[in-house]
Amino acid sequence: MTSLRSVFASATAIVTFSLTVPTVSWAEQPIPVVATFSILGDMVERIGGEHIALTTLVGPDGDTHVYQPTPKAARSVAEADVLFMNGLEFEGWLERLAEAASFNGAMVVATNGIVPIAFEEHEDEHEEHDEHEEHEEHDDHDDHEEHDEHEEHDEHAGHDHGTFDPHAWQSLDNAVIYANNIAAGLAQADPANASAYYINRAVFVDQIVALKSDVDAMMGALPADKRTVVTPHDAFGYFAAAYDLTFEAPQGMSTESEVSAADVAALITQIRRDSISAVFIESITDNRMMEQIANETGATIGGTLYSDALSGETGPASTYLDMIRHNATTLSDALGS
Repeated sequence: MTSLRSVFASATAIVTFSLTVPTVSWAEQPIPVVATFSILGDMVERIGGEHIALTTLVGPDGDTHVYQPTPKAARSVAEADVLFMNGLEFEGWLERLAEAASFNGAMVVATNGIVPIAFEEHEDEHEEHDEHEEHEEHDDHDDHEEHDEHEEHDEHAGHDHGTFDPHAWQSLDNAVIYANNIAAGLAQADPANASAYYINRAVFVDQIVALKSDVDAMMGALPADKRTVVTPHDAFGYFAAAYDLTFEAPQGMSTESEVSAADVAALITQIRRDSISAVFIESITDNRMMEQIANETGATIGGTLYSDALSGETGPASTYLDMIRHNATTLSDALGS
């Protein structure tokens, strides 16, 4: 089997391995499919429909950053015909899992073809804001930021992110690319049902386009002085880029990133200086830090945003489309007045 290490070296690769399941079974029963986390799983399920039997490794309200694979997960991967991953180093644990499971199905990287946002762009944005602060401790942090960043990646290998922001699903334009890659991957693995996959893909893309029109209107109506959003961790870069918003987060792109007292102090100073009226919590993070920031600045908690995971079935973000609509509506309600 081709080394999986070469697969994971490029986040924009689709590698197809030889399939061992007899072709006669493809048209008779759903093909076993694995998706790494709930947002991707919802997309795969919408496009695969009745022709797939889906297992999602990190379910609703789960944190992919800190996920630890189980023997059950290894069995699901070993039995899968297709394994869908986000890529862009989001699933730092997946290479080890696939190797341990001796996976030899088709691996599809859902972000293939997406133009990723460089991690350094986020760092530069934070540095620009930090220049306004006069805390010697924070300035010293900036002087060594590049060095510390590399150290942090080494310490959190497998969980922290690399060169690019992996949260590409936060852009509805990117969601169309996800849909294209998913449909193509399923059609290649199960050509007997290819037409069904592409029909489902077309329906899903139409829903994405309709939702984008609504979200465009909501975000376009935000006042010029209400376009800064404070969240726990840095997961909304693609949404920010799409709508000319500024997202500030004391934590990095991984929920495992350490938060220094100086970073929190600088953010509190910025909230007071810029009269930021609301901060937001996330479904997958410990929100005590955001509650502390709100208490110290007088900002209100604007609501809960869903970044890396869907809600449960009874929650407000149980599907990808519901998640994006919920986040946009929450931002609009809190910042639009």
